[in-house]
Amino acid sequence: MQNSMRHNSQKQLPPWHANGTQAKCSAVGGLLFACLLSVNLVGCWTRTASDVVVYAALDREFSESILQQSSERLGLKVLPKYDLESTKTVGLVTRIQAEANRPQCDLFWNNEILHTLRLKKAGLLRPIVIPSGDYPTPFRDPEGYWYGFAARARVLIINTEQYPEPSQRPESIMDLVDPRWPTPRAIAKPLFGTTATHAAVLADTWDSRKFENYYRRLSQMATVVSGNKQVAEGVASGEFGFGLTDTDDAMIELEKGGPVTLVFPDQKPDGLGTLFIPNTICCLKNSPNPTGGEKLLEALLRPEVESRLASGPSSQIPLHQSIRFDSRCLNGQQVRWMDVDFEAAADRWDTTADFLIKEFQGSP
Repeated sequence: MQNSMRHNSQKQLPPWHANGTQAKCSAVGGLLFACLLSVNLVGCWTRTASDVVVYAALDREFSESILQQSSERLGLKVLPKYDLESTKTVGLVTRIQAEANRPQCDLFWNNEILHTLRLKKAGLLRPIVIPSGDYPTPFRDPEGYWYGFAARARVLIINTEQYPEPSQRPESIMDLVDPRWPTPRAIAKPLFGTTATHAAVLADTWDSRKFENYYRRLSQMATVVSGNKQVAEGVASGEFGFGLTDTDDAMIELEKGGPVTLVFPDQKPDGLGTLFIPNTICCLKNSPNPTGGEKLLEALLRPEVESRLASGPSSQIPLHQSIRFDSRCLNGQQVRWMDVDFEAAADRWDTTADFLIKEFQGSP
């Protein structure tokens, strides 16, 4: 069990927490950092004027073949850079910020939407207006600065040996703080990744009293582990009875044959709905090859790309209206998603993070 921790004057801020000092780094310092950072990112090459440089945060095993196929179809030479697992999306975002005065990236394929919104707010993106009526409003920027596709859902993963009866299983995120469930439950530390995005969305959805009470109880009642993968593995092993994770991590344990099932939470008529967190694609302002970047952006929004991601190992959830429910993880279900204002959630993140640091800074 993780207990609430007192605020520490030497608190550690999440890598994506806004910081005035960081924002004032000199251009020289930023470029130097970009050079140092480059050794930690996968992909080394020298570009020409016609090449399209893509920074891809989605795991290489899922994104590389799609980028290759799209580039061949368009007749473009695409040069991708992938983030290492140890730095996740943060490394690429930091690199884009460091290169602000001399952009190298033409198109950013991100899988953490709040990072994309930070880049927009910093003025580092440029709008691309394309027909996008097939993508629901919550998952695209009204001005065309970013487009969302191929989402992950935040789901409950449940051990079916500990909860054999479907009618007697947790079905809401509120069950994570409900003492009537007898088994241990787990979450990933809510300062990073999709767990942080989920917290930011809830902070914008609920009033501050409800939000703070929920996360205080969560820090006391749930075991906090380092990531969503560890939640899924812990439930599959029987260490936890249930937990909150992402569909891709849950599907890995399900398809290994583990005693687990997925529950899309809060599907009752009066429930919040399930949070879907999309991949996003966006073009960088003043990039070297804006035309190539725009062509590739349009190619990645084709429904067949989402279909490939839905049927592949990551089991992404299509957002395109024509294939919306075509994903292995949905198993034919029509899941009601949560109504979200990602921009508002991102704007609240600094305040949200300050509170969460106090509650969870002693966690893994």
